Amino acid sequence: MATEARAKFQNPDFRPDFQTLTPSTHDGLHFWQFMIAGSIAGCIEHMAMFPVDTVKTHMQAITSCPIRSVSVRQAFRSILQSEGPSALYRGIGAMGLGAGPAHAVYFSVYETCKKKFSQGNPNNAVAHAASGVCATVASDAVFTPMDMVKQRLQLSNSGYKGVFDCVKRVMSEEGFGAFYASYRTTVLMNAPFTAVHFATYEAAKRGLNEVSPESVDDERLIIHATAGAAAGGLAAAVTTPLDVVKTQLQCQ
Repeated sequence: MATEARAKFQNPDFRPDFQTLTPSTHDGLHFWQFMIAGSIAGCIEHMAMFPVDTVKTHMQAITSCPIRSVSVRQAFRSILQSEGPSALYRGIGAMGLGAGPAHAVYFSVYETCKKKFSQGNPNNAVAHAASGVCATVASDAVFTPMDMVKQRLQLSNSGYKGVFDCVKRVMSEEGFGAFYASYRTTVLMNAPFTAVHFATYEAAKRGLNEVSPESVDDERLIIHATAGAAAGGLAAAVTTPLDVVKTQLQCQ
């Protein structure tokens, strides 16, 4: 018996499976770590994609482009010709103020609800979808006011000088309710978006892990990115019509 055990440890190919001794649940992170990670991820995502978001807002808003946009290329060209490259980043300050806190709430609520709803079952798609809906309702309550400010600043005909000028004028001319004029539509859009997104994301991540389980640790970033891209694309295709409604409510 002792000789057999000694042979195993002398074998260079022998690797004890420590994961069976210390199972990891809840990704091994604490609540505050989810908040910080979610906040950083949200800010990087929105800042990197802000020019694309500006083009999308111009395409969705009523009479926003001097040249009628029928495609992404025409909308992009219209903005550059009439306002210059800096117009692609108008309103980014409002995005920065809203994205950090909103995504901190988003990911922390999602992970907390996922842990509670799944009850130890990592394959529970219903729990993932329900957790995403809860996270959406909470984060949209934080993000919607700054999203409204951001979209108004993105349009050339808004007449606002900046974030604080927009907040001040909207509050005095339209009242506090104007900041949440699109909240119900936003939730109706983001709830199915998040349900589809997280259910697809968890399923895709699980499927990719099963393809090559021996290299999961080395390819963790690629797996998360691939699963996230697939889930985001599918969810966006489902909810884009409501996104148009939300933009027009915020920019009316």
